[in-house]
Amino acid sequence: MPRRGPTLAASAVVAVALGAGIPAQAAEPRAGLAERAPAAVATAGPATGDDGWLGGKWGDDDTREDEKASRATGSWTAEADQGSLWTITQQLGAQKEWAKKITGAGVDVALIDTGVTPVGGLAAPGKVVNGPDLSFDSQSDGTRSLDGYGHGTHMAGIIAGLDTSLPSDGSKPFVGVAPGARIVNVKVGAADGGVDVSQVIAGIDWIVQHRKDNGLNIRVINLSYGTSSKQSYQVDPLARAVENAWRAGIVVVAAAGNDGAESTSLTMPAVDPYVLAVGASDHQGTATQDDDRVADFTNPGTDARRPDLLAPGKSVVSLRVPGSVADVEHPEGLVTGDTTGRYFRGSGTSQATAVVSGTVALMLQRNPQLTPDQVKYALKRTATGLKADQSAAQGAGVIDIDKAVDSGAPSVGNALQQWPASNGLGSLEASRGDSHVVDPETGAVLSGEVDALGGGWDGRRWSAQSFAGQAWSGGTWNGRRWSGDKWSGA
Repeated sequence: MPRRGPTLAASAVVAVALGAGIPAQAAEPRAGLAERAPAAVATAGPATGDDGWLGGKWGDDDTREDEKASRATGSWTAEADQGSLWTITQQLGAQKEWAKKITGAGVDVALIDTGVTPVGGLAAPGKVVNGPDLSFDSQSDGTRSLDGYGHGTHMAGIIAGLDTSLPSDGSKPFVGVAPGARIVNVKVGAADGGVDVSQVIAGIDWIVQHRKDNGLNIRVINLSYGTSSKQSYQVDPLARAVENAWRAGIVVVAAAGNDGAESTSLTMPAVDPYVLAVGASDHQGTATQDDDRVADFTNPGTDARRPDLLAPGKSVVSLRVPGSVADVEHPEGLVTGDTTGRYFRGSGTSQATAVVSGTVALMLQRNPQLTPDQVKYALKRTATGLKADQSAAQGAGVIDIDKAVDSGAPSVGNALQQWPASNGLGSLEASRGDSHVVDPETGAVLSGEVDALGGGWDGRRWSAQSFAGQAWSGGTWNGRRWSGDKWSGA
């Protein structure tokens, strides 16, 4: 892509003067849980491994991309690294769309994650709008909405990062898949990655209810998150929440999970057949896609539910949060030869999910009238099957961004999904699966039919309110105050 590309993308960003959702201090915290950031622990499932959400890995440079990309000059070059966003967007055709001024402009992507820190590439005015902070960090001005873990910022960079000026060292600028899109930051994960499923459900409900407020245009939810739910999606409350978002016209992109062949299912909510379930492809250290395979950490699912498609998720280079938990505990994630100190490398279906979320933003700028079902159908129809791997875990294959964006609007009838819907009346505790947040000082475990603030869970009442788009009343959700009532700040 020519050097003027990032500048063009920057000019396409819609600068809307709207307030960020900065909540007041959360009221009525459950003693021993919301007063301090808990740890996420599990005997198995999504909270194990290096990534506190889906078991992904920081670093994971077993094809020596760092070494290859810095061999010539001693400095890392994005165009020589198979995990860089420059390479990914070039190979999948996103850069062709940027040249047509398709950058995701006017589309908001809601990121339900560990927050976003305004590092370079995400610091331009209007690039990130802060929704409510529903995490255990929300009660401190120094942590509210910011990413103390390092995961959310990594995802935000992949989706919509953009350097608004050319690097002074002559290197390639950092550009995400949809550089013109805007991130709506709905923080649910604390600095140690600790998050309860009730916080994620509350975040989805907030997005559905406020998707068009104050100039917002939320059309995509990125969920690089999953649980090992112990119940069918047809009763799981998290499945009910994502289906409500889907029905409201929001494309929900969910990670398939990183337990690999040991898993017996996709994680929740990716196992819900309505949403877009994303697995990761592995570039095998080569520029050709002929030898690409399903990444061995991708949950393959079962014949009843496989990943819908794949996107690059192996050793992806995105933005670093200096001093974050991931940064401090995983120095192997640092990019060798990166003279700027800006970048961090991570592998997982989380990263692949972010690539797809950016792709959906491009599609919706090009064809704003597309329904979520049409988006999903078009992505699968234009995906490319792997030549070197016939595994059913690939679903339709690897996304082709250029083809998907240019594919037009498929027939509503052909795209229509008619799966049994979730009623959401199942157990909140079963939805947590093996993962629970634990107070690090007292050892108190959040479990049972209560939410993260200790409110009793009435699935029937919540399900009806969520379906009607009325689960939030000001800053109150499930009978407790979670945030402030108003938008304030910018």
